[in-house]
Amino acid sequence: MNYPELLSPVLRFLHCPTPEAWIAEARKPEHLPLLLTDHMVCELKAAQTAMLLIRKYVADRSSAQALLDWLKPYEDFTFREGAEPDFIALYKGLSKSVLPKTSTPWGQALIDSMVLLIKEELHHFWQVREIMIARGIPYVKITASRYAKGLLSETRTHEPLMLVDKLICGAYIEARSCERFAALAPHLDSELQKFYLSLLRSEARHYQDYLALAEQIAGGNISERVRFFGEVEAALITAPDGELRFHSGVPVDAASA
Repeated sequence: MNYPELLSPVLRFLHCPTPEAWIAEARKPEHLPLLLTDHMVCELKAAQTAMLLIRKYVADRSSAQALLDWLKPYEDFTFREGAEPDFIALYKGLSKSVLPKTSTPWGQALIDSMVLLIKEELHHFWQVREIMIARGIPYVKITASRYAKGLLSETRTHEPLMLVDKLICGAYIEARSCERFAALAPHLDSELQKFYLSLLRSEARHYQDYLALAEQIAGGNISERVRFFGEVEAALITAPDGELRFHSGVPVDAASA
């Protein structure tokens, strides 16, 4: 895989690189359980976001329920202290055959892109979980970072502009994930380094899918909104942050030094 070529458009899209202070803190061995846990949960949240977009904008009642059923075992385990299911068996049961067809061009594009994204994010979820199990890292619930909420708080409140903004936010979240995997990988052991680098291609494609959908739905140039959210995202990444998470800002101790 040509990592520089893959990362180049991601780095141009983002308004700032990950601060060195975050890398210095995140690379510490004692933080690995926290970062793996947060990574796993972020994969599920990405799948939830994609599912909610399909349910809200294109799904009928039966397919909306099917989507909920797809994610319920993951959500029960992650958020409700449910038993750990057979994630591999669950993943094999995912199929977009349950979803409706739509005559709206962007609706079908949204279904196709988001179903693929859901499947990939859930695949990554149990890959991280397998790594945690192999390393004897128990799953312990943690608080969410302020990052996604900070981005989504800036979305407009009427449609279709709200949907366009949500998709742009999704693009930034995926692009930042890609950039952070690449930034952190050199500081990890060989197994984790190989794993994180293996995620770059799908994360890079996800941000492009989100942007393409946003532009299709907007029916015109979205560069102004893309630039706006780029500034919001960079502010979140470079501001002092009291909690270390995969998408957190500059660690408070480093910011005040």
